[in-house]
Amino acid sequence: MNLGGFANRIGRIDLSSGSISYEEIPEEWALKYIGARGLGVRYMLEGDPKCDPLGPDNILCFMNGPLTGTRANMSGRMAIVTKSPLTGTVTDSHHGGWSAARLRWAGFDGLIFEGASDTPVYAYVENNTVELRDASAVWGKGVHDTVKYFQELYGEKDLTVIAIGQAGENLVKFAAWVNEDDRASGRGGTGAVGGSKKLKAIVVKASRAYPEPKRPEDFKVAHNQALATIMDEKNITAPRKGGLSLYGTNMLMNVTASIGALPTRNSQLTSFEGAENISGEHIRETILVSEPTCHACPVACKKEVEVTYRGQTIRTESYEYETAWAFGAHSGNDHRDSIAYMIYQCNNYGMDTIEMGNCLATYMEICEKGWNGNVPLKWGDHEHMVELIEKTAMRDGIGDVLAEGVARIAAHFGHPEVAMAVRGQSIPAYDPRGLKGMGLGYATSNRGACHLRGYSPASELGVIGLKTDPLAWKGKGELLKLLQDIHAFSDSLDLCKFSAFAEGPEEYAAQYAAVLGIDFTAADVLIAGERIYNLERYYNQLAGEKPGSDTLPKRFTEEPSTMPGSEGHVCELDLMLEEYYAQRGWENGVVPESKLKELGILE
Repeated sequence: MNLGGFANRIGRIDLSSGSISYEEIPEEWALKYIGARGLGVRYMLEGDPKCDPLGPDNILCFMNGPLTGTRANMSGRMAIVTKSPLTGTVTDSHHGGWSAARLRWAGFDGLIFEGASDTPVYAYVENNTVELRDASAVWGKGVHDTVKYFQELYGEKDLTVIAIGQAGENLVKFAAWVNEDDRASGRGGTGAVGGSKKLKAIVVKASRAYPEPKRPEDFKVAHNQALATIMDEKNITAPRKGGLSLYGTNMLMNVTASIGALPTRNSQLTSFEGAENISGEHIRETILVSEPTCHACPVACKKEVEVTYRGQTIRTESYEYETAWAFGAHSGNDHRDSIAYMIYQCNNYGMDTIEMGNCLATYMEICEKGWNGNVPLKWGDHEHMVELIEKTAMRDGIGDVLAEGVARIAAHFGHPEVAMAVRGQSIPAYDPRGLKGMGLGYATSNRGACHLRGYSPASELGVIGLKTDPLAWKGKGELLKLLQDIHAFSDSLDLCKFSAFAEGPEEYAAQYAAVLGIDFTAADVLIAGERIYNLERYYNQLAGEKPGSDTLPKRFTEEPSTMPGSEGHVCELDLMLEEYYAQRGWENGVVPESKLKELGILE
């Protein structure tokens, strides 16, 4: 392959036999599916889409993009791609930090794990090679102790550790891989797939070695233009100028509460009276201690905090919006320090904070309505929330039920209607009665309920220039398709989602073309993104997904909001789906063969 950007080296590791081989990336795949998210899904199609996600036939991919490890802004993301044990769909979950750049500096575009080991192992990566080594010394340990162990073994300099905690080992359906203590590939249960394979960690040792673009002068121009959009002092929504740098993602807590779009008490309400106590503004004023950043990022959205809770002083990253909401408003809890402690717990056990918070909120509603025979969990009971997080990670008692995710919890107690989930994955922190585009985004997300497939709040809240009315349904089908396609491309580069608050297809195309040394336009960005989105949907169809799977919980479509800002509104999903399918060329959510051929997915 004669393209810039790529190391053109994939490590393929058979955990069953212990064999390791190296291969180049087919150039046709690289050009069609870009990298990271898109290329990972293409590799997934080499396996059986109908496989058991926790069986040896599932494939687990750690994938970089062609801009990873370069000087491109916000190019420190890695995609973990696999079949999700939570949803049964293909999933990709990204994390920041330095692991992606170091994997590229170590000479790899990706690592693909197949089979399953009989004993705990970790992969050690350095100087274009991968070795499997014994992980029995860290099996049973949390992420923080695992990271510390490898730092003592290999030295902290130039080292990255991506690990699972006890939740992954115990096959919690929403277990996560955690990078450098606190940066999680949270969603979809990728950590449980690692646990099923007895793969404890990926340890990468590599010093900084920026890949040179094929067209250096073009890249310099493209890079400076992209950076200018991020740093634009005249644009209050530019990531570096706006609240993202000051307050992190939790700048949204007060905003969504004020417009009736903050799901509260398992989405029975759309605003939370205690929002201010857990908001980004309050966190910055009271418990913020550091603002670490990722490779090549000028924004520094991460907010590290220090609290003392239950007699223990902890520092943890990051008091983000989704997490503060999940353990806060959604669970009726405005106790600031307890939320920080729960973040610390989940980072150490290796669990998705969004799903864990939803599990607690679902169980709280079940208790509130008297549908369980266990000790009731009341709204805002943070002491018992902390205990249940530990029980979930260890699958102890009721924790064994919670470890299955919200859809299975609700079904277990005979009330599936209280699961605020799509395709088995719980919703993030946006109520689709107050932000209607997000309802369509949840329903049509290929990996289950997700705000990041097509971040419509950027438009509905006026963060980007394409402003739309949050309470209007019309036009959201066209908007979501556009955003989903753009994000599918940027996730494949792999650039941070927040780059899209400033950059667009033109900036992405210019940087990509300069690095690879090819001609590529903004229109090509949208075509590539559409191809990747359709590829994921095609995988899900092969895995057994049926027509009509693009749904929402009836709470959002039939129970009007009672809170100011969205009062009286429901989410008109059916009308938006009709518009969306017309834009996509799909038939009741199914990609027809003609569309697959048009996009070059099928010959």
